Amino acid sequence: MVTHVPPRVPMEPVLTDLPAGSGLWRCHPTGCPAAGFNPVLSHRYFDGGRFDGTADDAYRFLYAAPEPLTALAETLLRDVPYSAAGTRVVPWVSAVQRSLTRLRVTEDLKLVRLVSQADLAAVFQDAWLLEGESDRYGATRYWAQEIRRYAPAAQGMVWQSRRNRPYHAVVFFSDRCEGEPVKAVEEQSYHLGTFEGVAKANRLLAPLRAMILPPGIRP
Repeated sequence: MVTHVPPRVPMEPVLTDLPAGSGLWRCHPTGCPAAGFNPVLSHRYFDGGRFDGTADDAYRFLYAAPEPLTALAETLLRDVPYSAAGTRVVPWVSAVQRSLTRLRVTEDLKLVRLVSQADLAAVFQDAWLLEGESDRYGATRYWAQEIRRYAPAAQGMVWQSRRNRPYHAVVFFSDRCEGEPVKAVEEQSYHLGTFEGVAKANRLLAPLRAMILPPGIRP
C-alpha cells in the first residue's frame, strides 16, 4: 500500500484521447440530469468517491464507463457480498431512485491514463490508487489533486474498473471541460425503479452473478 506524499520531482502523467462521438454509460440519480456534473464537493478526508473534487481542489465531477455493466457495477456493487446461494443481491433501495443512461461524448477529450503499471508509475503510484477501499478515499482524492496539478491539459482520468475487470471507468473534471462534454441519449435511458429498467439491469448484471431484487420477489 502506497500512502506516502508524492516525491518532490515532477510527475509525468500519461495522457490519452477520448474522441468525440464515443459512447459512455452512467448510473445516476433519476432526478439529476444524466449528463450533469455532481456539484457536491466531498470532504477532504471522509465519505465521497475515489477521485471527487474537494475544497482543496474544487471541481465538479462526472463518473461514467464505456460499458453499461461497468457503470452499474461501479455504482451498485460496492460492498455487496456473495450470498450463501452464490449471488450478490443489490438492495432495492440502492437502485429504485437510479437510472442507467447512455451518453455521447461531444468533443475530443484528453484523459490521464491510469491503466497499466507504467501509467501508475508515471504518477509515482501502484495499484493501491485504484484498489483502496472507501476508507482510503481521502488519500486517493489528494493524489488526484496532485495528478491534476501536473497534467493541466487533462479533462479527466481513465482507469481499470475494480468491479468489472478488465473494462474501464472514467471521471471528468468540470473546470477543464467547456460547455457540455457529454450529452444524454434519452432513448437509451432505463429507470431502475421500474420493472422494465430492473429487467434490463439484471440482464446486464447476470455475468457478475448479481441482481437487483424488487420487493415481493425472492432471489
